[in-house]
Parts: sequence; structure tokens; C-alpha cells
Amino acid sequence: MCGLAGFIKKQKHDAGHLESVVTRMALAIQHRGPDDAGAWVDEQAGIALGHRRLSIVDLSAAGHQPMLSTSGRFVLAFNGEVYNHLEMRGELEGNGVNWRGHSDTETLLAAFEQWGVEATLKRTVGMFAIALWDRQTRTLHLARDRFGEKPLYYGWVGSGDSAAFVFGSELKALRAYPGFANPVSREALAQYMRFIYVPAPRSIYQNIYKLEPGCLLSITDTVPPAPSQPLRPPASYDGLKLQRWWSLAEVVEAGANNPITDEQEAITSLEQSLKDAVRLQSLADVPLGAFLSGGVDSSAIVALMQQQSTQAVRTFTVGFEDAGFDESPHARAVARHLGTDHTELFVTATEAQAVIPHLPAMYDEPFADSSQIPAHLVCRAARQQVTVALSGDAGDELFGGYNRYFWAPRIWNRLAWLPYPVRHALGAAISRLPVSVWDSLSRPVNALLPGTQGVARAGDKAHKLAARLRHVRDLDDLYFSLVSEWQDPAQVVKGEGGPLLEPPSLLADPLPGQGVEQHALRMMYRDSITYLPDDILCKVDRAAMAIGLETRVPFLDHRIAELAWRLPLTMKIRGDEGKWALRQVLYQYVPHELIERPKAGFGIPVGQWLRGPLRDWAESLLDESRLVREGYFHPQPIRKAWQEHLSGRYDWTLKLWSVLMFQAWLEANS
Repeated sequence: MCGLAGFIKKQKHDAGHLESVVTRMALAIQHRGPDDAGAWVDEQAGIALGHRRLSIVDLSAAGHQPMLSTSGRFVLAFNGEVYNHLEMRGELEGNGVNWRGHSDTETLLAAFEQWGVEATLKRTVGMFAIALWDRQTRTLHLARDRFGEKPLYYGWVGSGDSAAFVFGSELKALRAYPGFANPVSREALAQYMRFIYVPAPRSIYQNIYKLEPGCLLSITDTVPPAPSQPLRPPASYDGLKLQRWWSLAEVVEAGANNPITDEQEAITSLEQSLKDAVRLQSLADVPLGAFLSGGVDSSAIVALMQQQSTQAVRTFTVGFEDAGFDESPHARAVARHLGTDHTELFVTATEAQAVIPHLPAMYDEPFADSSQIPAHLVCRAARQQVTVALSGDAGDELFGGYNRYFWAPRIWNRLAWLPYPVRHALGAAISRLPVSVWDSLSRPVNALLPGTQGVARAGDKAHKLAARLRHVRDLDDLYFSLVSEWQDPAQVVKGEGGPLLEPPSLLADPLPGQGVEQHALRMMYRDSITYLPDDILCKVDRAAMAIGLETRVPFLDHRIAELAWRLPLTMKIRGDEGKWALRQVLYQYVPHELIERPKAGFGIPVGQWLRGPLRDWAESLLDESRLVREGYFHPQPIRKAWQEHLSGRYDWTLKLWSVLMFQAWLEANS
């Protein structure tokens, strides 16, 4: 795991200047790679590549980057891991390749020479962001892994002869480029207010973009002008080409054409595929462990790790003093059953709140998923003992774990017959009862329901449902509303010189031609191309890399995704329970009574903190005169939400947290 940075300049400079600039860019992301640093420049082409290394495989100097291929044709700066690189080496050795070390970076370079760029990417099993310079064709290739586990930004800085095309693992590397002055993108800010993250392909800055997962961008011997709108694959202009080298839509369609209908075959295939993925991702030359929450996904990964290990797997969880948000007892029970070497970090509210001032620098652009705080805390605990940690992320998107997948269609089917004005009135009525009242009403009901059929944090969810009922007209509209916090960002974000026009997100892209006929499958697909890379994977990457911890996600071995999309919905969601097939695998290792409980998520009581110890901090950032002076927000809807939240009658935690995280980011980067 590492960090990369670089640029192509229009105006040529001497090699010393290029190296100085790219070294400064790489130094800005030193936390991603504290073990080694490198730079490579070509003053004739005006290109520079910088790298920071966290040594995981081949700890010797033979793994130093940027790395040149044996022939000298290719130069590579690489962030990530190629888990099947030993298998790739076996093929390449048959073609006469000799090795200097045993790093996957060297394997990739040899493969690029033998097979070409796109063919090599398609052979990989792994996570990565790549900057590859082809000295023969004078072409820069930027590539990102299939699901977006590793970040990669690119874009344009300056104008005229001083223009440069810049790229890097984090925005702070791009900001370190001399003269960076790109303003905040109002369109990106509007999308952030809706989704609580900035969705690809935009970043928070104008003319700076995220390379979408599974994409390859190539620039040949030029610095093309900045496009007026974000590029979407396929695109080609002025020596720039953007293409998709892997497509989840194609995987979904292929799965629909080759379904698995036998339940035992599905369970057996899933277990073997997960075992293979866990085995591959457990290879490292440094200490390795896993996160364990005690839920289905992390428990499945840990169970398969322990089953294949001769030693106790090191597992980590974080506990909180607020029992309603503390999952550590569940993790402890699973760890005891599996026999892992378990570490439990107990965190007070004060310790958790102490992370908040560091979030703007850690996440580099506004990011308002408050589980970023416990994510960082558990990463920090793990880093004290290991350098690599496996996680259970992506199980929900692939196997139907989120509550909205089964509750949204069910609720809609019961309410769709009501005229829109009646649904609107019902939503208003639900909102009138405070969150605390809904929580109280749910407790006796949950006590009568078995296993996972209860509803955790019923008050929050009732208020969310109420807001949606007041705005939606069909089930697809309901999904869009469920993933939106500010339902109309144009009422909150000020446009420049006129009304704000919120651009469409990737959710507006055409759906696969088949395989998503059922609403739950459509939601799972859409989550996989938006929420998963831009929220979940971003959250984990920044939380971990801030302290030099590599995280790996076995569920995102693309062969598991291909298998998951061959399973019919009934093998994912059955009754009131998601992840049916995955549970059948898990129950072979862990008794179901240790797992069964309402899905709660990885949360903390931020809403309560805003009414208490964080109130003064929040008030200063939400001050009306400050909002007017800064000029990004209309103060009225924000102040209204703040006062309603303080009253306790409404829970606007996520709405307010999105504003607060932007304000904190703006303050840190002004």
C-alpha cells in the first residue's frame, strides 16, 4: 500500500525543478507510505512521477518505486496489491522473464511489456491505482481497480503555457503542486450535500476529478485542455482517451444469463471462492490481522482466515461507552468461539470526539459519514500490532444486507395505493413524534421478534422514512430519496451568478440490460457503483492510510462479485433477512445465535453530541453571519434544521454533519 503523485507540464523545465515539485507532492501523502520515497522525471517529456512506499511485499530495495521495466520502456508508480502476481509470474517466466526481486510491482511491469496494458489489467486479481509512463509511445496511463478500493485523482491546474495535468492518490498531493488555486465546485458541493460524499467523477475542486473504478485514462505526448464537463467513458479528444476496462454492468448481465439455481451449489461455490480470496489476501511479508464487529460479513472473513491459519488470527474491534452503539460484546463472543487473538479497544466519547479536528486533513475533501470516526479508531488500534488488516466491507452490496433492500419494497407495496397528498400527510404525522418516542415504542416490539427481524434505532429510521414519504412517487424515486440527505440541495447551496443546477450523478446512468428487474437488485447495483466506492471504500482507505495501515477487502475479489450476481434474489434476501447464502456459509463455522441481531451499522451518537459537548463547536461553524460571509450556503434551511435538532423533536444529524464537515474542511483549507 502506497501513495503516488505526478504531473505532465506544458512548459518544459529542467530535471531538478521537476524532481523538486513531484517530491513535494509525494511528501504531502507521506502517511500513505512512510517506509520509502522515490521520484522519476523526464525533462524532455515534461513528466514527473513520485511515490511513497508502505512496504508489504518484498521489503527490500528491489521494491523501490517508481520502478523501470527491464527494457527501460515503462516506468511505474503503483499503489495497491496484486494478489495473484505469483500466478502471473509463473506465466511470464515461461516467456523467459528474469526477476530482480519478488514484488508485485515488478510483476506488473513485466506483464505490461509482455501482454500490454489493458490485457494485464484484466488478468489481475487485486486493488490498485496505477500511473504508468510508456517512454516509447510517450503515453501516460492512469488506471484504477474494478471497484475503486484505491483512490486516484486527476485534473488540470493553471492555464496557458503554465498549465499542467496533475494526478495523485489524494487531493493534498495535487494541492501541493505550485500555484494550485482551483476553486470549490458548486456542482460537486450540491452532490455532496445530497449524498454526504462527493460522488465520482467529480471532486470538490473544479477541474479535478476522480478516475472511476474499472477505468483507464491515457494521454499521449500532450497536456490537453481541461474539459468543460467531467469526462465519462468512453471519451476521446486532443490526445486523451478514457475507457472502461472492466464493467459491473457486464458482470450483472452475464450473471443473469448464467444463474445458479441449486442452493447447495451456490453455498459450496461461495464458500470455496471466499476461502480462495481470503487465502490470497492473507499473503504478506508483514504482520496481518482482521477487523471483527461480530456481524455476518466480518465474522465470515475471520472464520475463513482462522480455518486456514495454523496460528490464532489477530482480530480487532472498538467498543463504546454508549451501549446502544457498542457491538464489542458480539465481536468478543465470535472471537472466543473462533479462537482468535482478539484485541478490544474501549473508547470514551471524549476520545472519539478528539478525532473530529483531524477529519478534514484525513479525508481531504468534505466527507460526512460519521462512521469515519470509529473506522479510524479501530484502524489505529490494529496498527499497533499489524500492518495489514482484512475487512468485511462489500458483503451488504453483493449479498443484500442493507435494510433498504427488503424494507423499502415492502413499505412501498403497502403505501403505493395511497394518493400522493395522503402519503405526504402521513410523512408529516410520523415526523411530529420525536425520535425518542419512536425508540420507546419499538423496544417492546423488538423484544417479541426473533433474530434480525427487529429494528435498531427505530426513531432515526422512522424520521428518515417520513421525509421520504413526503417526496417520492415510485420505488426508484424512493431509493434515490433514501440515499439523499438534503432532498433538494439547490435550496441549500448557492450557485454562482444564478440558481444552482445540480448535475446528475452516476445513478442516472443506464441500468444493465438484464439482471436488475427486481427493485432490490437495482438498489444493490446502484449502491455498488456509487455508495460502495465513494463512501465505504473511501472511508476505510483514508481512515487506515492516515496511520499507515493497509486494508484488504476479500469480498471484492472480482470473481466473488461475478458469483454473487449469478445468485437469484431469493438466495440473497429471504423473508426479513438479507445475505441468506453468505449466512449458510458462516453458520458452518459460527453458531447462528452468536450472529442473529438487528443490523445496526458502525455508528456513534453524533446527534447527541451536537446537542451536548459539540454544541459550541457546531454553533460557531453554523453561525448565520459566517455562512453569509463565506457565500456557499443559504443560511435559512441550515439554521432551521439546527434549531429543530437542538429541540430534540427532530433528528437532523446527517444533514447537519454534512454542513459541519464542509465547514470544517473549508476552515482547514482556506
